Amino acid sequence: MFNPIRIAALFGASGVVLGAFGAHGLKAVLAANQTLEIWHTASLYHLLHAVVLLWAAARSLAFRLFACGILVFSGSLYLLAVTGLKWLGAITPLGGLLLIAGWLALLRKEA
Repeated sequence: MFNPIRIAALFGASGVVLGAFGAHGLKAVLAANQTLEIWHTASLYHLLHAVVLLWAAARSLAFRLFACGILVFSGSLYLLAVTGLKWLGAITPLGGLLLIAGWLALLRKEA
C-alpha cells in the first residue's frame, strides 16, 4: 500500500547508507577513478530530497515528482560512479528536471 511517510523514511535511510558506503566502503575504488565526487553529489541530493519527501508526503504530485527525481538523478549518478558508463550522464538531467518539477508543484495549491 502507498505510504508516503514510509517511502520517505526508506529514501532517507538508503541515502545515509549509500553516502556512508561511498565515503568508506568505496572510497579507494571511487577515488582511483575520480568518481568519489559524483557519488557525493548523488548522496547529497538523495538525502536532501528524502527530507523534502517527508515534508511533501501530503502533497501527492510533489511527492511523486521528488521520489522519481531521486531515483533518476541520484540513481544515474550512483551507477555512473561505479560503472563508468558515460551515457548515464545523459539521464541525470531528466532526474534534475523531475526534482525541479517537484519544487514547482509545491507552488500549486492542490499539489
